[in-house]
Amino acid sequence: MITPKDLYNVLSAVVPLYVTMILAYASVRWWRIFTPEQCIGINRFVAIFAVPLLSFEFISRINPFKMNFFFIAADSLSKGLVLFALFLWAKFSKNGSLDWCITLFSLSTLPNTLVMGIPLLKSMYGDNQEGLMIQVVVLQSIIWYTLLLFLFECRAARDVIVQNLNESMGAQKVCEDEVVHVILARPPLELELQSTQGFNKVVPDSTQVKLEEKEEDGKEHHMCMTRCGCCNFEGMCEQSVQACSREEENKKEEKVQRLEKEEDGKKNFEGSTMSSGMVRLILKMVWVKLIRNPNSHASLLGISWALASCRWNIQKPLILQNSVTILSNAGLGMAMFSLGLFMALQPRIIACGGRLATYGMLMRFVAGPAVMAIASVSVGLRGTTLKVSIVQAALPQGIVPFVFAREYNLHPEVLSTMVIFGMIVSLPITILYYVFLGF
Repeated sequence: MITPKDLYNVLSAVVPLYVTMILAYASVRWWRIFTPEQCIGINRFVAIFAVPLLSFEFISRINPFKMNFFFIAADSLSKGLVLFALFLWAKFSKNGSLDWCITLFSLSTLPNTLVMGIPLLKSMYGDNQEGLMIQVVVLQSIIWYTLLLFLFECRAARDVIVQNLNESMGAQKVCEDEVVHVILARPPLELELQSTQGFNKVVPDSTQVKLEEKEEDGKEHHMCMTRCGCCNFEGMCEQSVQACSREEENKKEEKVQRLEKEEDGKKNFEGSTMSSGMVRLILKMVWVKLIRNPNSHASLLGISWALASCRWNIQKPLILQNSVTILSNAGLGMAMFSLGLFMALQPRIIACGGRLATYGMLMRFVAGPAVMAIASVSVGLRGTTLKVSIVQAALPQGIVPFVFAREYNLHPEVLSTMVIFGMIVSLPITILYYVFLGF
């Protein structure tokens, strides 16, 4: 049974993170200390300096020659199973799509290991489990974030191809019906009578026409004239003239048709095989994104230093160590402060709505840990390592996937809700898993 000392150790590691987040939220929402522009500057500092240096500090401590390969295998197997199941769903289900595959993969397999996982799991299972969390951070930074970025670029390339195909198909239409929008200061009365009376040749009384002209004088009338393929540019046949009640109805119909064509194009694209040229283009785009990402640099430098340090027993010079730690020590607090600022700038905490938030919570805190438990037992994990693997899978949503989702405009409201709401509910949920697994 969990003791008061165990609970105090967990709270002492997590509560300061919440205090930092709440102070940042209050400084914007209630106290008005920071403007939105200043919040952007703080977030940029965290993304470019604080978090990369924090990643480098943790990764450089690891011993790559003593990694727990069973734990790594379990983590990789769980993510592979989720990705395989999502791709099957996207291919064979009418409701499946690449867009939701990317979002659901992020929700179920990419937790906030660096900011929340390391302090929380250390307090629960001791300092000797910190190495497992660092291994997860290394794999996420080098492998899984790269894969996620690749999927985002595939989606972006698909949308460009579908858009070009739709434009090409629209330009090739010949002799099809065409809708012409006409704005008349005063519509011809004969045309109105023709359209309303079945195109009968009715000649109105001259007195009646003058009364109609006075009433309609100075008014604009929106009309849609449908010209069939047999008509030329200068004239239209009598059967092709139709008076529309509202212009908005036609716009809605055109929008629905366009969206249906785009969805069909996306489905056809997802079911087809990309050419080698398209794969090379996507790989080039991914490479450009990665070399501009400071977190990628920090991960590679960190693992490189760890390999050299463990191989030749090299220690960091004191100047280098202090230069890194002076900012990395602030990285954890600044990351939480940045998250609190982001919360304060949102119109509401649950930005995606209750239904999607519920689905996201199930993927984050139920499906992810369940798959991780299956994968861990399958590769032979037992004891404390098995418990750590399951609890770390139940951590709140990672911040980096949200940054990618906002950059590529793919369900950012869902990811932001899970980052914010997940941080709020993560403490009781992780303690629940901690107690359920027998600590």
